[in-house]
Amino acid sequence: MDTLPGTLAREGFMLLATTAGPVIGGLLVIGLVVGVFQAATQINDPAVGFLPRFAAALLTVWLCGGWLIERYASFFSSSLNRMTQH
Repeated sequence: MDTLPGTLAREGFMLLATTAGPVIGGLLVIGLVVGVFQAATQINDPAVGFLPRFAAALLTVWLCGGWLIERYASFFSSSLNRMTQH
């Protein structure tokens, strides 16, 4: 059977992967759109690439924030409960 630290680490990494998915997915889509726009218009200003991605990240975190906090709080609570039992 797995040890508690190994199990918690694996579950933590899985939680990180599932909660980072929507943010990274949004950034990938916006990055693709901005890249096509920059290639089509030949505008190579770094702000044109950064600002939409930053806004998309903020919007995604704002929309998914409650779900993200709920998942992290649940993991933290269950982790503390399991650590006190061992």
